[in-house]
Amino acid sequence: MQLWPLDRSFTFLNHGSFGSCPLPVLEEQNRLRARLEAQPLRFMLREKEALEDAVRSKLGAFLGADPGDLVFLSNATSGVNTVLRSLRFSAGDELLVTDHGYNACSNAVRFVAEQAGATVVVANVPFPLESPEQVTRAVMARVSSRTRLAVIDHVTSPTGLIFPIGELVSRLKEHGVETLVDGAHAPGMLPLDLAALDAGYYTGNLHKWVGTPKGAAFLYVRRALQPAIRPLVISHGANSPRTDKSRFQLEFEWPGTMDPTPWLCAAKALEVMAGIEPGGWPALMRRNHALALRARDLLTATRPAPDEMLGSLVTWALPDGDARATQDALFANAIEVPVFAWPIPPKRLIRIACAAYNTLADYQRLAEALEQLAP
Repeated sequence: MQLWPLDRSFTFLNHGSFGSCPLPVLEEQNRLRARLEAQPLRFMLREKEALEDAVRSKLGAFLGADPGDLVFLSNATSGVNTVLRSLRFSAGDELLVTDHGYNACSNAVRFVAEQAGATVVVANVPFPLESPEQVTRAVMARVSSRTRLAVIDHVTSPTGLIFPIGELVSRLKEHGVETLVDGAHAPGMLPLDLAALDAGYYTGNLHKWVGTPKGAAFLYVRRALQPAIRPLVISHGANSPRTDKSRFQLEFEWPGTMDPTPWLCAAKALEVMAGIEPGGWPALMRRNHALALRARDLLTATRPAPDEMLGSLVTWALPDGDARATQDALFANAIEVPVFAWPIPPKRLIRIACAAYNTLADYQRLAEALEQLAP
């Protein structure tokens, strides 16, 4: 049976933005939607919460987190915004980020800093780099007595690097600084143990490497910090008389009318993706990582980082030029791959993703196309 509904006339190398959802998971979503539409009130008011709790339990086991510390959201950008908009900052406070951060989340940091009169401090991390210690040194060098929060990627979006997030969370905590981890790419790419990591806040997408339909993500908040975190949409949970659940979960469970089926498919996605390789999720992660290294060796002599700092994404620099024009030219050759200006034009990067549906032949096609486009 074909597992992916991808258009096979294209070479799709951008799973990192959002890839294809497996057909059995889409079938599960269709089943849930049919159930919802058959009796909408029964589903939304009487069945949804129990379904969410069951999925949250399985997701918690996958993430190494107590289900009581998890809430569902539509995307990791919403998770970052939720935490930033909940916390209170003052003039003179500093919010620490890196120059490898995701643009949308960096915008959110700048927004809350401007509202409070706080300052955004940027740690400049080298790229390419030779060791995880370079990341740690760059971040810790920018910590001061005024640092109130660090917003750090687990897997960077523009450069595809695995940051040493455990070391960073621990070192920042020694300075009294909590970390908001943007883990958009990590679930399904890397093994996670959020309880052991013990970051204050961690948000991740399920519609990337876990394989749910688009619009599924989670936010983890350490138990002691949960009372301060409020959803972006204040709704019925704010004055619920219930005491059987934490206020944290009650407030996030009903942000208004929405389609909950993307995250309700998470258990099915975990099951389907685990069945792709005989060794389950660990084997799938190893397979994608090994493919990423082989594709890197085929496509570039550059070593953007040590092998252990690469997961299923590889980014390297192209000669200076028009990033959008190159991406459009590759698209015209039926290759979907991101090319973007970074850190500023005309500097540009190209990033490949290595998903379960990719093979080395996909990257050979890209290599041929890039050679044809070269000056």
